[in-house]
Amino acid sequence: MSHRRLVIAGTGSSVGKTTVTIGIMSAFQQMGYIVQGYKCGPDYIDPSYHTAVTGRRSRNLDSWMLSPSVLKEVLHRGNEGADICIIEGVMGFYDGKDPTKNEGSTAEISMLTDSPVVLVVDCSGMARSAAAIVRGFQALSNDVNIVGVIANKVGGEGHFQLIKKAVEQECNIPVVGYLNKEMNLEMPERHLGLIPSIERGELDSFLSKLGELVIDSVDMTKLYELGETTPLKLEESSLFKEEEPARVRIAVARDKVFNFYYEENLELLKAYGAELIYFSPLNGELLPANVDGLYIGGGFPEEYAAELSEQTEVHLSIKRAIQKGLPTFAECGGFMYLCEALSTLDQKTHPMVGVIPGVVKMETRLAAIGYREITGEKGNFLLKEGEAAKGHEFHYSTFHPKLTMEMNYAYETKGMRGTQKEGYLHENVVAGYTHIHFASCTAIVENWITKCLEWKSHV
Repeated sequence: MSHRRLVIAGTGSSVGKTTVTIGIMSAFQQMGYIVQGYKCGPDYIDPSYHTAVTGRRSRNLDSWMLSPSVLKEVLHRGNEGADICIIEGVMGFYDGKDPTKNEGSTAEISMLTDSPVVLVVDCSGMARSAAAIVRGFQALSNDVNIVGVIANKVGGEGHFQLIKKAVEQECNIPVVGYLNKEMNLEMPERHLGLIPSIERGELDSFLSKLGELVIDSVDMTKLYELGETTPLKLEESSLFKEEEPARVRIAVARDKVFNFYYEENLELLKAYGAELIYFSPLNGELLPANVDGLYIGGGFPEEYAAELSEQTEVHLSIKRAIQKGLPTFAECGGFMYLCEALSTLDQKTHPMVGVIPGVVKMETRLAAIGYREITGEKGNFLLKEGEAAKGHEFHYSTFHPKLTMEMNYAYETKGMRGTQKEGYLHENVVAGYTHIHFASCTAIVENWITKCLEWKSHV
């Protein structure tokens, strides 16, 4: 197992760290190395690009949702068989949950995992000033290990040499390369950020070109050397116990619409005795037969609302099973999908599954974002009353329940703006906007398997 890790961090959002990260992954791949990708924070979209480049499932490293020991274990498990781990940062290097602390930041994750850091700096319109920026990032904490710099958006080789001389003289670390602002490598965005690679179709030519450009302008040999570090120190007990023989079958919706899943959520379900049966609602695949549970993750139902609405047989297969009592968990996009209808920005209303009495409406402005501390409400089989987990909320839609219905909430959530009730709870259905990380509370997995076994025994 490799002991080479690199955190690709940015001085702030939109400095190009995703492009640089993907380019580095592609370059290492072309050089014959096996690369494992990771993303700091709760993002689902950037990891889809990592997976497309490396051919290995990218993982999320989140120092707020996960304990230090679990975070290290996630990193260790993903690293098996890889030559080098590339960890993409989130926001600016020191940005996290609290502006006065490193909690939840890329900096904290780099320290917890003893990972060397390469800082991506947007160098457009500057030369010596780049050294001041890097020096400031070095000075803010004595515990971080910034080992190199990549200059992004430079005007050419001459401009790069100016930056290189200034930074190396003042900061005593190498500037290992650059990307030219004329390369036109920006990736398209929409309301939830980068378009998931799963929607983009064939990415090989783009990724190959990006890797070639990085090889031409970045010292990849030096970068590989900078990644050498210490073995991870792991706890003796493992959160991911040896996988049990399958006792229940859980259907998982996974396609271009529903693809926001923490890999650890799926792995924990398998470890505790669930066989996962994947199906695609978008492609007209009915709910698989003889399943004991249903998991519908997040994604972009609003982007495929018209196509989803046409799959009436799929809707009926899901609705009938849920009405019979199939233990079901739906989060964000899955929650939206189970509602009666989805209203898109073009003022069109598209029928959905119809289990949850209400309509979801897309908004032009962000409706909610941020970490959530989650406790279950009474009757919640997944997260029982008083049990606590951690998660994240990020959506541009709002839920409008039927005026005649009595709203039974699934959770109480606490974020930066206070505490509120969230989600929908009815018998064996738990749904809501919050994405929950099961590794923050493995009781969720045990509770779900138990409920599935109960259902199985009564069918």
